[in-house]
Amino acid sequence: MMSDDCNIVQLVFHKLSIADKDSVRAVTLAAGRRNCNLTFANLIGWQFWFNTEVCILDDVVVFRFTIEGQRAYMVCSAVPPTQRLLQVLCADAAETGADLLIMGLEDDYASHIKGLMPDRVEVEPRRNQYDYLYLRQELAEMRGKNLKAKRNHVNKFLTEHPDFEYVELTPARFDECRQLSMLWRNEVHQDTPFYNETVRAEQRAMETVLAHWDALDMRGGCIYVGGRMVAFTYGSAVTHDTFDVLVEKADRTIDGAFNIINHQFALHLPSQYVYLNREEDMGLEGLRKSKLSYHPNLLLSYNVVTLSCR
Repeated sequence: MMSDDCNIVQLVFHKLSIADKDSVRAVTLAAGRRNCNLTFANLIGWQFWFNTEVCILDDVVVFRFTIEGQRAYMVCSAVPPTQRLLQVLCADAAETGADLLIMGLEDDYASHIKGLMPDRVEVEPRRNQYDYLYLRQELAEMRGKNLKAKRNHVNKFLTEHPDFEYVELTPARFDECRQLSMLWRNEVHQDTPFYNETVRAEQRAMETVLAHWDALDMRGGCIYVGGRMVAFTYGSAVTHDTFDVLVEKADRTIDGAFNIINHQFALHLPSQYVYLNREEDMGLEGLRKSKLSYHPNLLLSYNVVTLSCR
């Protein structure tokens, strides 16, 4: 792609589908960006929400989607976008009469674009969208002063439930996952339009992933106590060394259920995964506090770049 960059005249998009997996992942895995938005299972799961389209070039993949009624883009490549690619994206965005909006850009990529066109680019950090990255081995071993409180929760769970089981999540257990997910929703229910809409969307995204489990190369685990599922989680690789945790649900009435599934899943993941990306906190105070309490190794910052195309 980069060698022929000057020859790009127009980007041709099509609706993202399962058939795009190998072509998209060939770029995203090689790019080495630990961005959870680039996990193919996330892209497919939420395709209905964002109307995601894709244009796949040699070593660049461009996603076009709709957010809050506006056309927006994500770009994935091993190096930041070139000026020529930005010009072509501008031409595509101009079809709607709007400026070019590029989402989910890490600091170095955003700074690069700003440097190319300083007078036309605005960069806006999005703290609520920052990804929390943890060292898998630290979560698996639960050592050190920082994780003492979490270790205590895990040990208490193990003491109270010595017969617990950790098992691999397979399609035969999906119905139990659905039941536990419904229990979780009822326990945290908030009767607001935002909550109801978000929960319905998350459930639909989950069903999409479950329906394509093997094709998406998903991996998950679950916890049983007394023969009943009390927690489950799943995800997939975003890079060769980073695993993205898409979903984690647990019975909130079981003390330590979230802690034990977090710990056991990290313990059972292959050692090739150095990092666990546990995604963003969406600006929710409780969720942010919880994610910070695990002492992330890295907060992966994201920015929205607006490029004036006029």
